[in-house]
Amino acid sequence: MLSLKSHVVSFILRHSRKKAFSSPENLQRWIAYARKTEDYHPPALLKARLDIAETSVDGFPVYEIAPKSGERRRILYLHGGAFVFQITSYHWVLIAEMAERLGFGITVPIYPIAPEYNFHDMFGMVGDVYRRMLQETNAENIVFMGDSAGGNMAVVLTMMAAEEGLPSPARHVLISPGLDMSLSNPEVFEAERNDPWLGIPGGLEAIRLYSAGIDRSDWHISPLYGDLSVLPKTLLLTGSRDLLSPDNLIFAERARAAGIEVEVVYEEGMFHVWPLIDMPEARRARDSIVDFLTAEILPQRAHASRRTTYAARPAPAAE
Repeated sequence: MLSLKSHVVSFILRHSRKKAFSSPENLQRWIAYARKTEDYHPPALLKARLDIAETSVDGFPVYEIAPKSGERRRILYLHGGAFVFQITSYHWVLIAEMAERLGFGITVPIYPIAPEYNFHDMFGMVGDVYRRMLQETNAENIVFMGDSAGGNMAVVLTMMAAEEGLPSPARHVLISPGLDMSLSNPEVFEAERNDPWLGIPGGLEAIRLYSAGIDRSDWHISPLYGDLSVLPKTLLLTGSRDLLSPDNLIFAERARAAGIEVEVVYEEGMFHVWPLIDMPEARRARDSIVDFLTAEILPQRAHASRRTTYAARPAPAAE
């Protein structure tokens, strides 16, 4: 049974955030408003709880959350926001919980977003962040974690690193990732009707703004069509009321066919990036993340979600 809070959050999303994705014009208006109110800095309460240092890569801020003494493992966290919105307090709360529960160091780049910047700027910066991490930490001790657009970036960054001859991270944690922007799967149109948050018209506008003219079916934009064999062991969290979910499940199947172990947490009734919201379903999801990153043999949790284990080509840049 879904929690009362999940019903409330879903109602609020449908009557607020859904509007941002209802048309290209609405998305542009939401972006303009967001630029006046966004604050990427970690909330003061988190700064008081955690050892957080600010550095810079390519002129953009990068926050480093120090690990527990003696811990070598690190997470590169790539936040969501449709490539056009800044990191939020919801992201920071999840990041703080992961830092405290896991004890890993966490690197959080405040990467350049559209429409002021584009794909090349974003991946130029996060690519440099990863190269710097590799100078300090072995790839076997690095995890890429991302939600929504950040989940897309985690997969694309791994593929781009492999193309460059860099090692892949040890694991991926992908929360409601956007993995196919081509709209080639007709199931996403039906899924949109049940999604209280995302909409296709605004989503396409976000892709147009950040993609730098690269075709939506190119693996740089839709990593579902990339070389999945270079990916690490992956935890994929997706909900039944997320329009991205049909493509997430296809991704898991194709990754397994490519020899990659993918564990899927599929939560009935859950909407986009639900693990970021403080509610019972999110707490279960966060437990799954901690389990995945701390155990070689994952324990079986008895809860309402369905957990299933599922065990290309470089494309040219746009002219």
